[in-house]
Amino acid sequence: MANRPQAGYEVAPWELRWGWLDLDALRRTESTFALSNGHIGFRGSFEEGEPRGLPGTYLNGFYERRPLPYAEAGYGDPVDGQSLVNVTDGKIIRLLVEDEPVDMRYGSAPHHERVLDFRSGTLRRNTEWISPTGRHVRITSERLVSFTQRAIAAIHYEVEPLDGQAQLVVQSELLANEPIERESDDPRVAAVLEGALVSDFSMGEGSRAVLGHHTRRSGLRMAVAMDHEVDAPAGVSTENWTEGDLARLTIAAEVPQGRKLALTKYLAYGWSSQRSPQALRAQVEAALAGVRQSGWQGLLDEQRAYLDEFWDAADVEIDGDAELQQAVRFALFHVLQAGARGESRAIPAKGLTGPGYDGHAFWDSETFVLPVLTYTVPDAAREALRWRHSTLDKARTRAAQLGQAGAAFAWRTINGDECSGYWPAGTAAFHINADVADATARYLAATDDKDFEAECGLELLVDAARLWTSLGHHDAHGRFRIDGVTGPDEYTAIVDNNTYTNLMAQKNLREAASRCEQSPDLAREFGVDEEETAYWRDAADRMVVPFDETVGVHPQSESFTQHAPWDFASTPPEHYPMLLHYPYFELYRKQVIKQADLVLAMWLRGDAFTPEQKARNVAYYEALTVRDSSLSAGVQAVLNAEVGHLELAYDYFAEAALADLYDIHHNVAQGLHIASLAGAWIAAVAGFGGMRDHDGKLTFAPRLPPELSSIDIRVCFHDSRICVTIQRDEATYELRRGNDVHTSHHGQPITLTQDKPITLPIPPPPQNPAPRQPAGRAPAHRRPSPVPGQELRPIGLVPEQ
Repeated sequence: MANRPQAGYEVAPWELRWGWLDLDALRRTESTFALSNGHIGFRGSFEEGEPRGLPGTYLNGFYERRPLPYAEAGYGDPVDGQSLVNVTDGKIIRLLVEDEPVDMRYGSAPHHERVLDFRSGTLRRNTEWISPTGRHVRITSERLVSFTQRAIAAIHYEVEPLDGQAQLVVQSELLANEPIERESDDPRVAAVLEGALVSDFSMGEGSRAVLGHHTRRSGLRMAVAMDHEVDAPAGVSTENWTEGDLARLTIAAEVPQGRKLALTKYLAYGWSSQRSPQALRAQVEAALAGVRQSGWQGLLDEQRAYLDEFWDAADVEIDGDAELQQAVRFALFHVLQAGARGESRAIPAKGLTGPGYDGHAFWDSETFVLPVLTYTVPDAAREALRWRHSTLDKARTRAAQLGQAGAAFAWRTINGDECSGYWPAGTAAFHINADVADATARYLAATDDKDFEAECGLELLVDAARLWTSLGHHDAHGRFRIDGVTGPDEYTAIVDNNTYTNLMAQKNLREAASRCEQSPDLAREFGVDEEETAYWRDAADRMVVPFDETVGVHPQSESFTQHAPWDFASTPPEHYPMLLHYPYFELYRKQVIKQADLVLAMWLRGDAFTPEQKARNVAYYEALTVRDSSLSAGVQAVLNAEVGHLELAYDYFAEAALADLYDIHHNVAQGLHIASLAGAWIAAVAGFGGMRDHDGKLTFAPRLPPELSSIDIRVCFHDSRICVTIQRDEATYELRRGNDVHTSHHGQPITLTQDKPITLPIPPPPQNPAPRQPAGRAPAHRRPSPVPGQELRPIGLVPEQ
């Protein structure tokens, strides 16, 4: 025990390993060991069902409605909230050894380890358990949620007696309406739904069972089916029993020492808002028939092949920090799991790893997750944008309700309806429109997907642009203003001319005009004429971009730099995050920033700032940003790297990548921070790789922090695959697949051709004074140990063990 790593995980490049039994850590390890394919999500709970931290099995988009409470409701306030439902749990495989239930709270476990393998896409477990009466067994299991068969999950479970023959009884279950205890009143914590599922049917026959349910208020229907393969010594007996919320296959066998009872459990999940219970039953039974044909080994082979292709396109290799290497691959694996097979569903803020934020999707998806997917798994990015497009009718209705034209995309939602009951941070955060447009434009530039542009892309750009010309106005000086909105920083609300919002709206307007002019026939189908595109261009050209000449920086919004500074020195550490300890009224009128806002604009709209402005802005906003949001560190890494603060960028990189492994924000129990995990990729690729995609052109300006020996990054662009190897003094560009790519290195144009790597020197970084952070809010100073294999942990990120 004295040699435990502080965070609990052993450091390894391609896996996450937990090597002992720690029941107090169950809730957070259930999140980190979660498996998903974007459609089905399994939290990493034990197969035996108990002990458990926070049970969770999820279907993307499957939710229940609940009323939103208001002390004083106002016109336009959303009426209903939506909460992700913990659906029927198919992971449960209870085990009894000589009539004693296997429960890790009793007896002892001389050996226990769990391994999340990023290459096989499986969660493995190996446990030796000694019962209270002294019986000794070994339990091994491996589970997966399939990337190739979207409706399928499977578990291979083996039990071996280690001290003589034993009677073993396995109970494989489907269990609906598991009880869940509410944790706290933290608004980030999910609402608890009591008995959310109503039984439609149950069936059990042979080794197969099916349960069907629906939700009371949202009217969604789901079905789950299970089937089994059993390998055991002779004399096995089985019994299949079902009722409304439970299906159980019981398998009993006498197993000699040296032999095993092996069970492979196949699961199929499906849901619909329109299909009948009979149709859903047929759907999941058909999926089971398909996976039985593949078999367990076939599923493993398909999973490995899928991930081999992913890592070939997306891997980030780090030399010099073994723990950070593990963390970045952990991050990429979970981002892939969040979006791989969502297929016209949202990407929730927690993915499908937990119920935090009630399973809602925010602007995080478009601004943080989709850049990763666009340049690694572009098909997944396209499907996420198709989901936004599918919500256009709801967004148009919402815009009309708010007295605006075009579409007003929901800031917080599952199905496209606005679910934020606090309008200053929700409804007023119209930047979501620009975020959707930015993700659309980026995807189109990176893929040249003409079919998507015609089917969805142009319409998304047009409806988003129409909101800005309705929401904004020309003032007496002819400038185009966007007043009364909330930008990305939720500690500053209802402001005039938020710089991020205005610059991103400007890009949306220009992109919509340009694409409509390139496709006039398609534009006419959406009612766009030359007069409208001219108005968009005029609004973009006259857009207000605030600048404070006195201070020499861009204000986050008009008058922001005139607000009173927050007294950080007198703010106790236990009063973070501030939203749980101070009234929003006090936060809104002070210079204090929850998360990167103006700094985020300098990444996404870096073409609108000079290098000198970026350096001054970074210094100013570093001193005000408290990072009460996990969205901030990755972006701060990008801009600090660009202006020359490479060691500080490295610290932020580590914070973004390790946020969940260290539970920095103390809420991993409710699910992982998918956008922060995406921020790890952003920090590596946009930060140290210096990758930018302004005006649809891909460029690089790489620089390495002194703590690392090298970083290799890989990206996809126009069906080509690029690898950039960054070392201390030079960078090598290699086109590994596809057609020639025109790009640049620190402003020098280059053309990448297959089999002809290009190596160029890296110029020295800009020299700017080191910025300061609010008292007590600097990132942990991360420095690797000089002793190989003994990496130092970030100081201050881990509570005492």
